[in-house]
Amino acid sequence: MTATVSEHRHGRDTTWTLRAKQAPEHIREAWIGSSWIVELVVIGKRAGKPSLQRHLFLTSLRTTPKALLKLVRDRWCIESWHWLRDTQLHEDAHRYVGPGAAVLATLLTLALNLLGLHGHHSVRAGLAAVAHDIAKLLAMAGIRSGWAT
Repeated sequence: MTATVSEHRHGRDTTWTLRAKQAPEHIREAWIGSSWIVELVVIGKRAGKPSLQRHLFLTSLRTTPKALLKLVRDRWCIESWHWLRDTQLHEDAHRYVGPGAAVLATLLTLALNLLGLHGHHSVRAGLAAVAHDIAKLLAMAGIRSGWAT
């Protein structure tokens, strides 16, 4: 059984193809609860350069290949969000604990969402555009300030 999704986002063309077949008896005996043997192939092109990723896994989820593909893509979206936060904002380098960690995470999420909502596809460029302009940053959040720009 196969499920496929193609998308064009952020300058990338990507096709996700998930093939799944019921795990044979010897697999189900060795890995209790196994339901599907899954192959995920992601073919894409970014800035004219082709890419190919192939992943094989077993799952105990008893669902359709289409639903499995959605779950996998949703998981990768979450992972790419964490990658962005760490590589661009160096979130993992912070050693805040307790309420300070939650406050920092909330502020970083707010900053990333405001930059995205205002057309900044590059976090670095977006931060550079507002880093020294508090009035512009507040305006992005819909807050009027008396500070001159």
